Amino acid sequence: MQTETAKRPRWVPLATFLAIQAVLACWWAAFYPGLFSRDSVLYLSHTMAGPWVSDHSVAYDGLLWLSMRMTGDVGLVTLLQTTVMAAVLTYVAGALKALGAPRRSTTAVAILLPLLPPVGAFAVALWKDVPFTLCAVAIAAVCAGMAAGRTLSGPRLVALGGLMTALGLFRANGFLVVAVAVVVLVVVVRTRRAWLAVVGAAAAAVPLLLNNVVLPHAGISAPSSTYVYHTAFGDVAVLYRDHPEVFTDQDQTLMTAVAPLSRWREGGTCHTINTLIWRRDFSWQQADKHAGELLSLWKRLLLEHPGLIVEARLCRGQIAWRPAEDEWAVGGETYHFSLRPTSETYVGPGKVPDYPERQVFRLRPKSPDLHRVAEAWLIGSTEYDSLIWRGALWAYLAYVAVALAAWALRNRYVVAVAAVVAGQQLAILANISAQDFRYMATPIYVGMLLLPLLVSAAWRLVRPARLRE
Repeated sequence: MQTETAKRPRWVPLATFLAIQAVLACWWAAFYPGLFSRDSVLYLSHTMAGPWVSDHSVAYDGLLWLSMRMTGDVGLVTLLQTTVMAAVLTYVAGALKALGAPRRSTTAVAILLPLLPPVGAFAVALWKDVPFTLCAVAIAAVCAGMAAGRTLSGPRLVALGGLMTALGLFRANGFLVVAVAVVVLVVVVRTRRAWLAVVGAAAAAVPLLLNNVVLPHAGISAPSSTYVYHTAFGDVAVLYRDHPEVFTDQDQTLMTAVAPLSRWREGGTCHTINTLIWRRDFSWQQADKHAGELLSLWKRLLLEHPGLIVEARLCRGQIAWRPAEDEWAVGGETYHFSLRPTSETYVGPGKVPDYPERQVFRLRPKSPDLHRVAEAWLIGSTEYDSLIWRGALWAYLAYVAVALAAWALRNRYVVAVAAVVAGQQLAILANISAQDFRYMATPIYVGMLLLPLLVSAAWRLVRPARLRE
């Protein structure tokens, strides 16, 4: 393996990186300063209008604040995202080739991936999920390098610790992904298992301690109770819509203090919580005030009707396990991107507080021609929702790929490449709010990059049988 690696042209990684960066630069120019949503406007309001709250990602809020201080705009953040995306995809391709994936086809897949909107357009979206996904994909690359060497080295253990910590810094449920991934890795590796468990525990704990202990002392408020427990409130709404008979008069009085019972009923679609908590007649202030009582109600329902709560979670987590969307159900369609050209609809009473810097959230394409082409391709690509936008299919293909490659190469470490995919899939099944593709972006990237290894491994297994014939 070392001889093969030594013979590879050293310019290939640089050429791969530059080719990917060139494609991503076109997306950046087409959607400058970046695609954005209500969350994006809210991120900047934390630092510009206040109060600074850790309900999303303090690390990402800080990046936007730094970009505004340095340039007066947020385009620097999306440009940085394209560069890191190019580096990560190049890194994954190199690690997979070292593991035994076909060199040319793996390079080709890495270069072609940014042409797809879930990769190219995502790279220029002002979402905390972008750096979160890049860290997760980088973890898969580190695991591929580990599999190539068939051992967990000290430097790779440190790299895993840093990347896993970053998952929790960029998204609150990162610790769930880390927990599952570490369990898979501990089962797979033969060395440094204790150290891996310690590093994983620390990586999961550090962001939680920062958000709940350290940051409040620095003036950064903890998330509101409704933000933390909103999926539990969604479960209550689902059960109220489908099984109102299990609710007492006292339960309904409590719920009415937060929103009319009609809102609980209408917001009780199991596919999303948006129709419950993001409506004018749902009071976040009252929900925060009665959060403890609502959580107690949810716990009682969980103990009395666990199957119904599990059904609600599985339904809401369809983006993680079902390849096709449920377009006929309320909230059952895959959410891709908001294409609103300005941020006006996100601010105002009951919405994001207005602030002067909010004006940066306007699409100002560097090239109108690139914008027309990119927008048409982005909108048109949603017709292929099940194939390129939903991560469930690619998660399953990733598992098949690592299983076949582990068998063909007689290398159990290959399974570790899909550890973070399993972590993300199971974490979403446990806690998710809507059918947003971004929650399963990691399996899309890892699954697609594993395709050449899948084909190669299958051929390795089939060829001996054909020779025997």
